[in-house]
This record gives sequence, structure tokens and C-alpha cells, in this order.
Amino acid sequence: MLETDTTLTKLRARGLVVVRRAEDIIDLNYVGLIVATVFFALSVTPSLVPRDWLFQGLISGVNAALGYGLGCMLEWLFRLWIRPRLKVPGPPTWVRYALKSAILLTAALSAGLMLVQSARWQREITALMDMEGTTTPAYLRTGLLSVAVGAAMVAVYRTLREIILFLARQLNRWVRVPRELAPTAGFLVLVLLVVTIFNGVASRAFFAVANSAFSVRNDHTSPNAVQPYQSERSGSPASLAKWDSLGFEGRWFVSHGPSANRIAAVTGRQAREPIRAYVGLESAADGEAQAQLAVSELERTGAFDRKVIVVVTTTGTGWVNSMATGAIEYMYGGDTAIVASQYSYLPSVLSFLADRGKAMDAGKRIFDAVYEHWKARPPQSRPKLLVYGESLGSQGSEGAFDGLADLRAKVDGALWVGPPNSNRLWQQFVSRRDPGSREVQPVYADGLVVRFASDSADLARPGPEWRSPRIAYLQHASDPIVWWSPDLILSQPDWLSEPRGSDVSSQMRWWPFVTFWQVAADLTNAQGVTDGHGHRYGSLVLDGWVAVAQPPDWTAELSDKIRRQLEAAEDYEREIK
Repeated sequence: MLETDTTLTKLRARGLVVVRRAEDIIDLNYVGLIVATVFFALSVTPSLVPRDWLFQGLISGVNAALGYGLGCMLEWLFRLWIRPRLKVPGPPTWVRYALKSAILLTAALSAGLMLVQSARWQREITALMDMEGTTTPAYLRTGLLSVAVGAAMVAVYRTLREIILFLARQLNRWVRVPRELAPTAGFLVLVLLVVTIFNGVASRAFFAVANSAFSVRNDHTSPNAVQPYQSERSGSPASLAKWDSLGFEGRWFVSHGPSANRIAAVTGRQAREPIRAYVGLESAADGEAQAQLAVSELERTGAFDRKVIVVVTTTGTGWVNSMATGAIEYMYGGDTAIVASQYSYLPSVLSFLADRGKAMDAGKRIFDAVYEHWKARPPQSRPKLLVYGESLGSQGSEGAFDGLADLRAKVDGALWVGPPNSNRLWQQFVSRRDPGSREVQPVYADGLVVRFASDSADLARPGPEWRSPRIAYLQHASDPIVWWSPDLILSQPDWLSEPRGSDVSSQMRWWPFVTFWQVAADLTNAQGVTDGHGHRYGSLVLDGWVAVAQPPDWTAELSDKIRRQLEAAEDYEREIK
């Protein structure tokens, strides 16, 4: 019997026998539990934005599972390489059970204490953002959810392990792969199958289903979106882009916004009816046709005779920030034309994962089409040509330009808000920032051309000289969309090693793997904060436009009037949309 057990143990070690005893399946790896507890404790430390117990439970469960896997690997390496060389007998059974009990108790107590402290940290973060904080009892639910998520991930891992062992046995039996190499070969076969399926059938199927699902919403029309009658709007009876083809966000965009009468009432000055041109995915056969249709809409409405044309690159679903468009319309008394197009049915996050190049292609197509028509006009009769993009839209808008020189040669100003960390131009400016300036508030070339701001005062820094055309980025130190990057997995970012922003907790630290998942979770709640924090830029876009393209007759009093109107309109839109 002893000989049989010894043989079975050797075969298990080679990965050629399926573990069948129940205790082998449910027994915990206690080294893994120790590392999982450490990862859990680190995961509940502060991040960029407040997290409720649900999000915290999900991210902590993922981190704990990663820690458990790392601990299992360390324990396996110890048994494989170190223990045989020590030749020290194992401790008695009662000592092992006592040690396991102590580890379990310590892990539970440590997790509980960290959750209590984490609730305090969350209240500190919410105080920095003028929000109501959580209570400690409510936050303790995080622990239960984390256990469930972690257990589910460990179960998936163990299932994959059994599949690898099965493949190893088949390779050893049918292909005559040596028993020592069979587990490794089985692992490589599984990885090849998973990668092939994910990159092919699975990924295409997922995004096809997602695209189909979100296209249903695109066909829907808000009851508060009514077809415009003004010829200056796409979707009107006179428009070349039909109302039904504009999509959910497009129909909302053209049916709202300030009228000439409203602008005149707020500013006390004469106003024109603003032009809003929009092209949906269903307005034309393909991207090129969309761009040409957008230009045709601008020509039809007389947009090239206005004071300002703004080319907006939308987010994934075709959303346009009403605050940003309304601000420029009030500033110029409605003597403006804003043009935008839809390039996806998917929200920005899924568009970013599925094909971020689509946003850049769309941004380049529509800008190039507008620019070519604009350039053909005599210089003295050209309107100001501005570009705008927010979040993924900023990445798409940047895609129209090869670099800073190309950007400055083609536009009269650019305003980009909440840029993702992967933005090409943004990365160049930030990585080449002036020595001594922080990543969260970089200064590029003394601020002579490009500036970064988290509030209106930042736009006046570092000095009064800001040459035209001006380029401005609005970014908050607490905006996870700006700071999330795969580099967080293994490298500490400058924004956590340098003095941090005023709304980022002083207790936030970088940890390998952990911080990456923390900030990834923050992406889902980037707008669940108050204006001036996270991905909520509010009326700061008005200050951005004033800094980039201020009209000659601008006054502080007019700015205050427009700001109050924009904030009231935004509150109303949230209620009815």
C-alpha cells in the first residue's frame, strides 16, 4: 500500500494523474492564502476615486485570487527546488494543523481590520471631492463579495489545471510525448487553443453581440428629443442627413442646444441660429461617405461663412458634450457651426477595447474633409477652425494630425478633455515636459503653445505668453481615464512618485499588479463624482474655450452669465435624457 501511494504521489508530481480525493480539491494552499491576504489588504488601500463596497469587492476578489496563484507558485517552487535540498523532515501533524488554523485566523482578522481602515480612507477621499462618505458596517460587505469572487477565480484556475493534466495524459499516450514534458506541452496546447479562439471566433462573436445589443439603443429616440425644424440643424426637413439615420446621441444633439433667442437673452447681444451638423452610422454607406455628407451639410447651412467651425470627434456611441458645444455657441453669439459624426454603436470602453483605431480613422476622415474645403477658401474669409474631443473622442481627434507642427499648421485652436493615457500626442507632450514639472500638471516648452489644466487658474500658467494657435488639455489628477495604463502592472508612474494632485489621497501607493486593477476598476466610476474631479469637467470646458479661442469682446461678467446658464442646462439634461 505504501509503495502504491508513493508511486501515485510521483505520478501526481509529474502531472499525469488527475487529483480525485475531495480533500485534494477543496484543501487550501496556505502559502497562497498568506499572499492572497496581502494582495487583498493592498487592494483596499486608496485609489483615485471613491469606491463603494460592490466595486471594491470585485477588485479585491480579483487581486486576492492573483495573490493566491502567486503564493501557490512560490510554494510549488519551494517543494520542487529547495525542500529536497534541505533534507529536513516535515513538522508533526498537530503542528501543521495548528499552523493552518493560525494562518486562517490571522487572514480573517487582517482582512477585517483592513476593511475598517479602508472605510476610513474612502471617507477621506469622498471628503476631498465634497461627497458623502460610506459607513464602516456597509463597507464590510466588501469582504464577503471578495471571498466569492476570489473563490470563483480559483475554481476557474483549477478547472484549467485539470484540463492541462488531461491534455498531458493524452499527449503522453497518443503522441508519445515524454512524461516529464507532457504537462508543459499540455499547457502550451491549451494556451494556443485559447488565444486562437479568443482572437478569432470568441472576440468576433463577443463584439458582434455587443454591437448588435447597443445598436438597439441607437435606434431608440428619447421622448425629449424632437426633430428640429430649423434648417441649420441636421435631421431637419431640409437636411441631407435624415432624422432617423442620426442615432440616439445624434438625434439628441441636434434637437437640443441654445437657440438664437436664448443666446440673446443670456448674453444681452444679438445672436444667430447656431449650426449643428451631425452624421450617423446609418446616414451614409461608409466612413468616407459620412465625411463627405458632413461637409455637404456644412455647405448647405452656410457654415463656412460663420465665425467659427468646430470639428468634434465623438465618443464611441456618438455622444457630444452639451456643455462644450453650448459654451462655444454662447461665446460667439451663435455665429458658429459644429460638426460631428458617429463611428460606433459601442460605448467608449468597448470601442477602446474593440478597435480604438476606428475613432482615430473617423476623426481624421471628418477633419480632413472639412479642412480641405476650408483651405480652398480665401484666407481672409475663412472662419476659425477649432477641434474638440473628450475621452476617446480626444484620441480620435488627435489622430487627424501627425504631430504638433501639423496641428498648429491646420487649426486655430484645440481643446481636448480627459485624454486617455494612450493618446499619442498627449504622451509626447507629457513625456517631454519641462524638468521639474509634474506629470499631473506638466509644463511643455514653457507653456508657449500647449497647456494642461485641472482648473481655470492653471490655464494662466506658467506665464502670460501663450502663442496662437493654442492647444489645451483639461485633465484632473483624479481622472482614471487619464492615468490608467497597462504599464501600471509592473512600473510605478510619475504621478504617484511625484507630489500628487490635491484631490488624490496622500495614502495612495503603487503596488505591482494591484494598482493596475484598482485604477481599472476606477474607470467604471470615473464620472460618479462631483464636478471638478474624476472624469467630470463641468463648466471648466468654458474656461478652456475662453483660453483657446476667446472672442475679442469677452468680459468676466459675460463668462459668469454663460456659466450659470450652462450649469443649469446640464442639470436639466441629466433629468430628462
